[in-house]
Amino acid sequence: MGKEINAARGSIMRYVNIDFAEIRPVAGGQEEADLLLVNGRVACVYSGELLDAAVAVKNGIIAGVGDYKRGKKVLDLQGACLLPGFIDSHIHIESSMLTPAAFAEAALPHGTTAVLADPHEIVNVMGLDGWRYMVEASRGLPLDFLWQIPSCVPATHLETGGGRIGPAELDQALELFPECTALAEMMNFPGVVYGLPPVLELIQKARQRGLLVEGHAPGLSGSDLNAYLAAGCSSDHECTTAGEALEKLRLGMRILIREGSAARNLDDLLPIITPLNSHRCCFCSDDRHPADLLQDGHMDHILRRAVKAGLPPLQAVQMVTLNPAQHHRLHGRGAIAPGCLADLAVVNNLKDFQVQKVFKQGKLVARNGQYLVSPGEIKDQVPVYPLKMPELKGRFRLPLRQKAHSVKVIEAIPGQVLTRKVIVPAGEALSDPGINRLAVVERHGVNGNIALGLVKGFELARGALASSVAHDSHNLIMVGKDEKSMERAARAVAEMGGGMAAVDGETVLASLALPVAGLMSLCSAGEVAAGYEAIENAARQLGCKLPSPFMTLSFLALPVIPELRLTDRGLVDIDAFDLVELWD
Repeated sequence: MGKEINAARGSIMRYVNIDFAEIRPVAGGQEEADLLLVNGRVACVYSGELLDAAVAVKNGIIAGVGDYKRGKKVLDLQGACLLPGFIDSHIHIESSMLTPAAFAEAALPHGTTAVLADPHEIVNVMGLDGWRYMVEASRGLPLDFLWQIPSCVPATHLETGGGRIGPAELDQALELFPECTALAEMMNFPGVVYGLPPVLELIQKARQRGLLVEGHAPGLSGSDLNAYLAAGCSSDHECTTAGEALEKLRLGMRILIREGSAARNLDDLLPIITPLNSHRCCFCSDDRHPADLLQDGHMDHILRRAVKAGLPPLQAVQMVTLNPAQHHRLHGRGAIAPGCLADLAVVNNLKDFQVQKVFKQGKLVARNGQYLVSPGEIKDQVPVYPLKMPELKGRFRLPLRQKAHSVKVIEAIPGQVLTRKVIVPAGEALSDPGINRLAVVERHGVNGNIALGLVKGFELARGALASSVAHDSHNLIMVGKDEKSMERAARAVAEMGGGMAAVDGETVLASLALPVAGLMSLCSAGEVAAGYEAIENAARQLGCKLPSPFMTLSFLALPVIPELRLTDRGLVDIDAFDLVELWD
């Protein structure tokens, strides 16, 4: 089976499939193009130049760039810049809370024509059924979803998930999506460094299948980083300092500079980029919430930010086009050149990057922010995966342990997915107004675990917040001031089949239903953005001080990012990579 999969992938992934007999007469100037784009400034990402040239398109493929005169349809770009369609080098679509169809509707008008997407959120909930849903729901959309096989399902042994991906499932995933380019981010970096056999077996099998192995190694350095790279992990999107990024770059990693809704690292990492190393760097969003997509944009937003910060415009463009295409060996993507897909973005200039038109394989699919694809052409087959909640009554009590001297508290850091470990005197923790209760409830019907902890940074004066979005196993996570509110918040989320809720006592102040695996809505980006704004406003009514409380909450159960986390199995010290006692 492996040889058959590799043969299929060789034709689908490596090269754009073109009929040269039909393209050649247009390329040679003997026949007219289907579409001729004239009077534009064409970005050549190979040479780093803007060219005054016409672009001839035939059968959705760029036939030629140069002095072309004839086309069945001629479009005058009136001096605007013509860029390759943008590629997000790393994103989790589920984190947008949108289905693939709704995400395409929101992102495509901003020039994004392809995303390297890791669906490990839904796969951690539903296993291969989740993979199948994402693959099938994205087929036929005017934005290419290049799915990567999740590497860590479950992410670690320190949490309870609903799915599993191992060496046996890898081939099944490839059969469903032979275009796959990579084994997605290997988050279990301790498992790689310590040489755990199941982890190494999965990496080895992926490499035998010709897949890249994407990385995830926050703070990893020295000999441990060398061990991680020697195993074959090729990239990292978790760098937060220039020093960290440079060390990884020097050892051969591709650096994916992240500027998303939750984690924003662009300003700290841009200083490492030079003309000699920029070809080894890409931009990615990792996550993008609907309001940010609609208001600020997607990769176009990152381009604006990077150029404003001083990065030369064409270097920035390379990092969202050619560089990710070359990293993933996507020949025929990421450039405006003969034989490439006619995936194109027309922007006003290389400062504002205001997207005027977007073409997907030569077809106009967005204009001046408007999505031109009829919703009637898009169908989602929605999986059903209800929350299987244990008994909650009385299980959120957190009494002071007798003879305890201190307690470990998770400190949330605004704008980061990192946390700090804070040691607080035992007698002060439960009375400190800046510390709230934290709970994680196993929702997959496996064991009914409920783990309790403490968190600093939310500063809820009353009530509770609950969410079924809790990376990566997506158990129910809650922060609250009192037991009654936490119980009601948990029930509110379960009654919706998944989602987010802000509760004060028995009163649900606001909620957002996410019925697709408890992760995604069936609504449009605008509707989801409005619902999300309502629950954030409700959180502020409860006294919450964090700028993005639900997003911050969603990462507090992720046991692969320093320093302290809470899963359904208990408190996790990431440095020790083990469960630890709450009270000391």
